[in-house]
Amino acid sequence: MTDKRVVIVGGHGKIALLAAPKLVAAGYRVESLIRNAEQADEIRSVGAEPVVLDIETADVGALSGAFAGAEAIVFSAGAGGGNPDRTRAVDFEAAVRTMTAAEGVGVSRYVMVSYSRAGVDVDNLDPENSFYVYAKAKHDADAALRESRLDYTILGPGRLTLDQATGNIVIADEAGNVADGALSDDEKATSRENVAEAIVHVLAKNAAVMKTVNFYDGDTPIADALS
Repeated sequence: MTDKRVVIVGGHGKIALLAAPKLVAAGYRVESLIRNAEQADEIRSVGAEPVVLDIETADVGALSGAFAGAEAIVFSAGAGGGNPDRTRAVDFEAAVRTMTAAEGVGVSRYVMVSYSRAGVDVDNLDPENSFYVYAKAKHDADAALRESRLDYTILGPGRLTLDQATGNIVIADEAGNVADGALSDDEKATSRENVAEAIVHVLAKNAAVMKTVNFYDGDTPIADALS
């Protein structure tokens, strides 16, 4: 039986720290997985409960124990670039283990924070490009999620900013383009707080299930854009 508990994987990330208090305000109990116990007080300060579990090394059994009984999983973790092996280990391999664990304990709702061109960059980037390893990891993790039995939502923001949430977005296609082509590459940005707002909306309203939604800051209220 679920208890309106959401487990955030990557709980100390900027988006996760913004999403946690919003989820609490929406009536959820939030547990945030962190790998460093020194981050626990910051997690508590945003209303979540810290759970020390390093997803890079945690096996499916450990993740299953953390997920059991939850209503939903939010994957907002990332290696942060710089180390190709660790990027693959966290952004793909650990992500897949969380999917397997969620399926195994019957937690069907799963929200993945990806990025707007994850579906196409691997076909356009030179494998020697420093961004390629990240693009490949996110592409493959998203593909694995689509092939799973989970009720997923994949959120694909653009270039992340620290701007305050407007609550308004514009939807982009798989290649990260908007319908009228009105946005330049520099304008294809998404505030982290708008991503947090989108996470709360899709969970609270059970919206965008089995969908990949790429988006930037725009003019359409999140509630209208994500259904």
